[in-house]
Amino acid sequence: METYKQALSIRQPWAWLIANGYKDIENRSWSTTYRGEFFIHASKKMLVREYHECRDFVERVNRDANLILPEIKLPARDEFEFGGIIGTATITACVTESESPWFTGKFGFVIEKPKILPFMRCQGTLQFFHPSY
Repeated sequence: METYKQALSIRQPWAWLIANGYKDIENRSWSTTYRGEFFIHASKKMLVREYHECRDFVERVNRDANLILPEIKLPARDEFEFGGIIGTATITACVTESESPWFTGKFGFVIEKPKILPFMRCQGTLQFFHPSY
């Protein structure tokens, strides 16, 4: 794995949605000037409530955007990996508004070129970070 890339820790199942090419915006309360490829790091934890909230959100996206997006089949809670790198993608912009069904603002990191990687356990942290394996 390349060590020069930065990583961003994202809670599951949102990290899975990005790595698998469904979610094209990562919402944050803070802005970034970072552009380029980054590792998608799946956080260590996922609360039951978070899984259900995401599942409900995915159901709305499936219903509202079914003519333009492929239907998403979210895995069961126990099928996700935690506490490591699960993929890579590219941030091309940071926006304050978007027509993407995934944008819930305040800031949205526009995600392109997602790719799943073999799981690599590593410690995450807040903001962007350089992973150590």
